[in-house]
Amino acid sequence: MNVLVLNCGSSSLKYQLIDMNTKSVLAKGICEKIGIEGASLTHKPTGKDNLVVTEPMPDHKAAVKLVMNALLDAKYGVINNISEIQAVGHRVLHGGKYYSGSIIINDDVKRVIRECFDLGPLHNPANLIGIEACEALMGNIPQVAVFDTAFHQTMPVKAYLYALPYEYYEKYAIRKYGFHGTSHWYVSGRAIDFGKLDPEKSKVIVAHLGNGASISAVVGGKCVDTSMGLTPLEGLIMGTRSGDVDPAVVQYIANKEQKSVDEVLNILNKKSGVLGVSGVSSDFRDLEAAANAGNERAQIAFDGFIYRVAKYIGSYVAAMNGVDAIAFTAGLGENNGAARQAICDYLTYLGIELDTEKNKIRGEEVVISTASSKVKVMVIPTNEELAIAMETVKLVK
Repeated sequence: MNVLVLNCGSSSLKYQLIDMNTKSVLAKGICEKIGIEGASLTHKPTGKDNLVVTEPMPDHKAAVKLVMNALLDAKYGVINNISEIQAVGHRVLHGGKYYSGSIIINDDVKRVIRECFDLGPLHNPANLIGIEACEALMGNIPQVAVFDTAFHQTMPVKAYLYALPYEYYEKYAIRKYGFHGTSHWYVSGRAIDFGKLDPEKSKVIVAHLGNGASISAVVGGKCVDTSMGLTPLEGLIMGTRSGDVDPAVVQYIANKEQKSVDEVLNILNKKSGVLGVSGVSSDFRDLEAAANAGNERAQIAFDGFIYRVAKYIGSYVAAMNGVDAIAFTAGLGENNGAARQAICDYLTYLGIELDTEKNKIRGEEVVISTASSKVKVMVIPTNEELAIAMETVKLVK
């Protein structure tokens, strides 16, 4: 079965066509600057030369059409007919309180995605446009929504409910939802299998550390808490997001700088995090290079990020009353041994010991703790596209 996986962002569309019989990627690519001048498609078919198409993409429907053209192209394509795609899996940002799992898309699912526009204003509208574009171009090929929030819907009420007047939860469903759910589901599952842990009782912490970053606590394969909240702004310090701050900061900056709440939230989302503190970059590679070169603010930003990660891990050890394994994933988590070591240096009270040589690994599935470590520490590369494809196959077969 061939599954097309689509991830529609506000101005981008990432895709992979995966042969699920072999779990191999037939082609992948990205449409960038959708609705913006200078739009382009970069198409990478396995075993063939890459294709770059530069032409206007006024909306995601136009982008999906370009993707189909590339997949069917006589020279750069990997299929001969659209019917060779048996299903489409969509990453959908927000499913609100309505869905705790993936689901085959119908009119009711589209209604829920639309109702969650205000919870995911940059992504949900684009996700829906991508779904409807596939309907128009691909007919009755089944489509599946894999919600970024779904894995976290097993959190107990004590973990997800904010201490606000209860009417706001009843009227507007204001609560913690969590994100990066597909990654946390995939990595926690792999950690259980790879680490030979008890699938029913294991206690796993997943550290998804990249430009966007989040932590989850997973007991027996089910999420019991996660660091992101109503939106992806809550939790860890990130590339451009502030993470946890006193809510009064919003009012204080608004009053001092004569800015609206929306303007301040834009600052917290897009101009804060390690970028805001360092003044250097939101890319952790640039941040680390600047810190190593003696940039004090870059070092402060890096140290603050490491501290926040370690603090969340510690709180989730308490939430689960123990931990069997910690799994590092995503760009920084998979590739930066120094960051992993710095985080684990805060956790020696748990009996964690890292193998210095194994911790040098980049982007490979490996246990990086010593045999005598009381907690297994792993690097588990995430594969959200494969996870989405697996969920899709499970529902449409």
